[in-house]
Amino acid sequence: MDRNPSPPPNDESDSETTGDDAIGSTVYSKHWLFSTLMQLIKFVSTEGEETEVLKTETQLDEDLENEICKVWDMSMDEDVTLFLEEFNVTDILLGIIGKSKCPRLTEICVGILGNMACYKETCQSITNNDNLVEVLLLLLGDSDPPTLLETSRLILTCLSQPDVATIWVDQIHKQPAVRDNVCFIMQSSTNTDLLGKIGEMIDKLFDLDKELMLSWIGESNEPSATVTEQEKTAEILLVPCLLEAARQVRSDSVGGLEVYVHILQLLTTIDEGIQAIVRTPDKGEATWTLLCDIVCTDLCQDDDPSIIIEEQASVLSSAVAILSVIFASHMEKFSKVEQNLPLLGTLLRVLFYAEECPKKPPEGTRRPSADKWSVPSPVGAQKGKRQEGGFHMKILLNICCEFLSEIFMDISKELVMKSFEEGYLNQKMCICAVHHLLPLYTTAVERLHDILKEVQPDTAEQLQLKSHSLQS
Repeated sequence: MDRNPSPPPNDESDSETTGDDAIGSTVYSKHWLFSTLMQLIKFVSTEGEETEVLKTETQLDEDLENEICKVWDMSMDEDVTLFLEEFNVTDILLGIIGKSKCPRLTEICVGILGNMACYKETCQSITNNDNLVEVLLLLLGDSDPPTLLETSRLILTCLSQPDVATIWVDQIHKQPAVRDNVCFIMQSSTNTDLLGKIGEMIDKLFDLDKELMLSWIGESNEPSATVTEQEKTAEILLVPCLLEAARQVRSDSVGGLEVYVHILQLLTTIDEGIQAIVRTPDKGEATWTLLCDIVCTDLCQDDDPSIIIEEQASVLSSAVAILSVIFASHMEKFSKVEQNLPLLGTLLRVLFYAEECPKKPPEGTRRPSADKWSVPSPVGAQKGKRQEGGFHMKILLNICCEFLSEIFMDISKELVMKSFEEGYLNQKMCICAVHHLLPLYTTAVERLHDILKEVQPDTAEQLQLKSHSLQS
């Protein structure tokens, strides 16, 4: 189903949903809700008896499924959530999830908890239930994609609540199977919605806890004798799994792609993360190839309006930052002339397009990555979009300038000649690049200028006319 069924009709004339029977300020009926929960408990009890004999999964009755889905939708309402919590529905749902042999029923129960977790009080209650937290983390090993989607949404919602996030991180630390299950999902799933939500969950986890990120890539501060073989091979597992998930979401979900590229960028913020990338079996070549292809093929094309670059600034800045780190740390492998021409052209194009992007006031830009994910809204609630182009465009320009300075310090006369011949470099782009690189990267600009004096004297002269630093 594309969406949950609509909640019970809000007919204020119905005597069952008026007066004392109404839940809070809503017109939902307490009696109807209790009746539905009792049906659910009865179904699970009967289901348990049947599956003892049949040892097979069971299916929900269509009428009961519709009724439970109405509860799922109702749980978006805070009054309903508080009412459910008042009667310990979290314990009831925990019991149902533990006994259920019906994937659809498990999905719905986790979905209800996910909606309830969007509110601070009920999120705290869910988190304080150690048995429930343990069961939910174990559900990441489930084989049912809809259940996995709702489970990851629930965990992400709780991680987004500052008051309880550390509790969830600590529990995840204690369950190594979480990492293994997440890696399996990234490596084997083709469900872009699920992969997107799993990516958001990992991104939030790594943002919250550096030690967890270190443990997931196989690095540990403990003595080497205590590190298991599984932990030693984790660095081989995580990065390829992230890349596989990025390939899956690449064509269908720009948001999902951005999340996975951002996770890889988080890895490059620590030395151990960089080593995890360049010490993969292919020495980082898969990461380099995928990100180069994304940057040069999917983003920042010749015929794109300049405003498109601003919209792509977030994912571009993350991808270029990773490429820059790999280039600097493993230059001998990735500095081949032929490989870098399209990338050089894209970096220059970003600087050129940046000058055409309309200037926007800084208000409304997105906060830094530590606050990247706000508390998710309940399923069905409308989400707003924040203006973030200006903030990310500034970051993108800084990263591109730093990367270009590294390339120009390593560039050869042959590469410059070939770049002009194939259209990756021209006089206008050179002038634009120098404008952005000076005065911070003077040495790199002077080196480029010296090469241009040999291979493109007219361009070198124009650069000197327009640059006070070069004139000096």
